[in-house]
Amino acid sequence: MLDTAFVLIVITALLVIVGFCQPLAAYLKLPPPVLLGVVGVTLGGFPALVSQLGWSTRAHPFADIFVELPVNSATFIYVFLPLLVFEAGIATDVRRMMKDAAPILLLAVVATLIATAVVGLALWPLSGVPLVVCLLLGAVVATTDPAAVIAIFRDIGAPARLTRLVEGEALLNDAAAIALFAVLLGMILSGGEPDIGAGLREFFVSFVGGGALGLFAGRALMLVIPWVRDDRLAEATLTLALAYGVFIAAERLFHVSGIVAVLGAGLAVSALGRSRIAPRNWSFLADLWEQIAFWARSLIFVLASILVPRLLGGVGTHELVMLAVLSAAAFAARILVLFGLLPPLEFFKLTQPINSAYKLAIIWGGLRGALTLVLALAATESRALGPETQRFIAALATGFVLFTLFVNGTTLRFVIALLGLNRLSPRHQVLRDRVLALAYAEVSDSVRHMAQHHSLTPSAVERVIQPYQAWIASADIRDDAERLPERDRLAIALVALANQERVLVLETRTGRIASPPTVQALLGIADTLLERAQEEGRLGYRRAAAAALSFPLEFHVAYFLYRHFGVQLFLADRLADRVELLLVMRLLLDRLLSFNEERLAVVFGERLAEFTREIVRQRRDEVSDAFDALARQYPDYIAALEMRFLRQSALRQEMGQYQALFEEGLIPQELYNDLKRGIAGTNTTEPRPRFEIGLDTHRLIERLDILSALDEGQLQRVAKLLQPRVTVPNQRIIRRGDHGDAVFFIASGAVEVRLPARRVRLGSGEFFGEMALLSGHRRQADVVALTYCRLLVLRKADFERFLAANPEARKLINDIVQARLAMNRGDRDRASDLLSL
Repeated sequence: MLDTAFVLIVITALLVIVGFCQPLAAYLKLPPPVLLGVVGVTLGGFPALVSQLGWSTRAHPFADIFVELPVNSATFIYVFLPLLVFEAGIATDVRRMMKDAAPILLLAVVATLIATAVVGLALWPLSGVPLVVCLLLGAVVATTDPAAVIAIFRDIGAPARLTRLVEGEALLNDAAAIALFAVLLGMILSGGEPDIGAGLREFFVSFVGGGALGLFAGRALMLVIPWVRDDRLAEATLTLALAYGVFIAAERLFHVSGIVAVLGAGLAVSALGRSRIAPRNWSFLADLWEQIAFWARSLIFVLASILVPRLLGGVGTHELVMLAVLSAAAFAARILVLFGLLPPLEFFKLTQPINSAYKLAIIWGGLRGALTLVLALAATESRALGPETQRFIAALATGFVLFTLFVNGTTLRFVIALLGLNRLSPRHQVLRDRVLALAYAEVSDSVRHMAQHHSLTPSAVERVIQPYQAWIASADIRDDAERLPERDRLAIALVALANQERVLVLETRTGRIASPPTVQALLGIADTLLERAQEEGRLGYRRAAAAALSFPLEFHVAYFLYRHFGVQLFLADRLADRVELLLVMRLLLDRLLSFNEERLAVVFGERLAEFTREIVRQRRDEVSDAFDALARQYPDYIAALEMRFLRQSALRQEMGQYQALFEEGLIPQELYNDLKRGIAGTNTTEPRPRFEIGLDTHRLIERLDILSALDEGQLQRVAKLLQPRVTVPNQRIIRRGDHGDAVFFIASGAVEVRLPARRVRLGSGEFFGEMALLSGHRRQADVVALTYCRLLVLRKADFERFLAANPEARKLINDIVQARLAMNRGDRDRASDLLSL
């Protein structure tokens, strides 16, 4: 039995090797998995090399220790995979990925099934093993690791949506392949006749069930995260426990895919955590998980690669022929997915078109790696599979991994260059040159100022700034308009604005100015602005800005529940969300205007800054109008929310002052800690004020002059007949042609009566809808809310009883009705005169 200390020493040695492989791979311009694979295969083949060379037996313990480590497929699956998958989940921007959910699911899940089927059917006639075994091998090699392609896409500034599609596909591809592998292996272990239909059903149940469990677990964690009060160490610990806990629960308790469950949990944490966890803590969490995933990914690759010589034992000509068939089938399946499945998605507008160069880069960059080796190892450890079957899966899967690593991996950069994907777009080239020119000029001025301040020799200054000045002199300094159309330059500036808006949104979370749902909504708005500006320029940005002010689906659902079932709670929460969203958005746009003047004008020039200034000002005016519409109806709530905002801002400023004094060395650590405890003792997480819709019937009646003559007893009786209702801007209250069933009194707000010939606006204290009740005719006009309105609704039967019991109100209403009838007759007469001309 191996000594524990000796095993730890070996792991330590592997970590040292991994640490040096990373910079060496960058120096050699190779993907790190390629170099790690070489190291692993070398270590795994070292004992055989020792024996072949006849070296001293003293070298055998050192050589065997790497091969005989107590590591099997269960170690990889239970220890390493949850870490890798969870980190991939939390590193994904779910809000952006959800917009392409359909193509991502199709490319990931369906592509995995297609790859498995194509590889299995291609090998079946040649292999001499059952079809289900060939399909099992197809599932093993269906896992892809396109990290190199994604990194290059980011370097060259590929469209964000394209990168997101590839990331999303890779994210779900591994989970789908592992779930399919488990189903196929279970079919083999059952010993019965394979049932493909039952296997597919089991696959989807395992996949969907694992995803649902993971999403539930991740959301549950986000509900308890506030209990740790921004302790980043506690937050990181809970996420680590979540990754392992949900994996074991899925596998052992619910019998669904543990990997998919971990992925679902990671995606839930990513979707909710960015707005519920402080930005600094989230950065710490992301960095920590990136480091953990790097260790896990590197160790799993090296340890799995060490097993390659053992898995490739006894490979002959027949296996090499099947490896060639496997490689061709795998790439054919990839081509079928990208050139066969994507065009229909593009035709039906489910995804933006992807050019052939990107598709070819994705195909060639589909490296297979550690996960394929782990699944192959799991197959070799299954006692239900015979030795020949185990050798068949191990040899072909391992050979294919080596082929993609040493052929595709080493030539990937050449292929990218051959396809012309390693050059900046004209937009980014113009921006790069402008940024460099400004930066070099500022650096030169700064160096001169520093030399003057410290009395340094002019010759040293000139030698330092000479490269910067030379670049400025030799650079293409033509007017940007000659190199790039103004429309494209404006799109670049709007992208910069959207990026800055996202930064400002995260600052509101740091200062606890906005609640987590509002931060999440604002991040979504900033991301949409960014994407639309990239894709459609100014028009796309304006459309995204207009869509940001529309009511979301949650609001419509809440209003439906209120309108049809009288449930006010959800509507009150959604109205509170909207007030806070508009308030914070207005503040952000004010800061965005300052950014436009201070930074954007410097980088892009005054002319473009004028365009962006006007665009931001228009957005601010629209947001202010929407906010004022709510402020007029709910001034008390607005005042309470603004007080909360100011208190949170004051606490943030106070904490910033203490931190600055401490960092400058003006106060000692003990005093700084005491001051921090003093702030912690205040209500730093002040809850949002409670929103009241304000539908108290008695208070609304007091706003109506038409009922001012009623005594207390009459008001009590009328209050029982009137039903309060709230409406939102642009909501249709009455539709022309409908039967009249009620009259509406406006307690607050304004509506527009849209007659065929003209439009009439009515405000607080007025009423509408009485004409159809008195005449018995259908509604003659549409009535639409111009603002948030609080109405009192009186049904037809109650309206008639009200008029009979209140003669003064009846006389007043009749006078108004006669005036409106006379107005309508005048409209008809004018219309007839026009028709007779």
